[in-house]
Amino acid sequence: MATAFDVYSRRHRTWRRFRTGLAGLILATLAVSTSAEMLTAAVAANFTGTMEKLIPVFEQNTGHQIRASYGSTGKLYAQIRQGAPFDVFLAADRERPELLEEQELGVTGSRFTYARGRLVLWSRSEDAFQDPEAYLAASTGPRLAIGNPRTAPYGVAAMEVLDALGLKDTIQRRLVRGDSIAQTFQFVATGNAEAGFVALAQLRAWDGDSGANWVVPASLHQPIDQQAILLARSRFPEAARAWLEFLGSEEARAIIEKDGYDTGDTPEP
Repeated sequence: MATAFDVYSRRHRTWRRFRTGLAGLILATLAVSTSAEMLTAAVAANFTGTMEKLIPVFEQNTGHQIRASYGSTGKLYAQIRQGAPFDVFLAADRERPELLEEQELGVTGSRFTYARGRLVLWSRSEDAFQDPEAYLAASTGPRLAIGNPRTAPYGVAAMEVLDALGLKDTIQRRLVRGDSIAQTFQFVATGNAEAGFVALAQLRAWDGDSGANWVVPASLHQPIDQQAILLARSRFPEAARAWLEFLGSEEARAIIEKDGYDTGDTPEP
């Protein structure tokens, strides 16, 4: 028969084991919370679909988390200049990351090309054009969507194509400009423009009818080199560097290339 002392001893040992286990759980939780950090990324709109595929892979590999804010490269750049609390910037050009580096808002040596975009003339209507250059050459006709060259690098590339074809002036009345390449895509997808210059990656992600499309020869515009950079105001620079290293990894490149981008011999950061 157990004595009162035996009962007390068992209870004391049970409580001690409980406290030890609880302390271990708290320490483990604290270790995870201090090592896993929430990054905020400013991401060019054309890269939305690919970013959404990359994020869970990175989070599973590292334990860090990423919250992405999507928009036109020009507007995101302006927000960074105004002090927006982003850790990394994934632009759709090389110009803005270069400027941030020069202005000491980006970390020198962290900038690299993570993807090279492809431009496509697209219409939901299969009968919109058989000869894309002839379609573009028409001075009158349905509206044509492009990204605003002031804010969207794909819009700059689209204007370079029109200039190379000698159509920059004659086609002006047909143009409707989206603030970002995402809005440009929506103009075509919703029928507000019969056709438009969009990113190949957007078309690959589209689950509707493929319609008519023309992958624009790269010789008609400057390369759309999309660069990433670590921002000087980053609250979590080590975790941000881990993201950039992942972005340049073979695992990430495979996803990026599958979505319609080129990566070539882009070195890891």
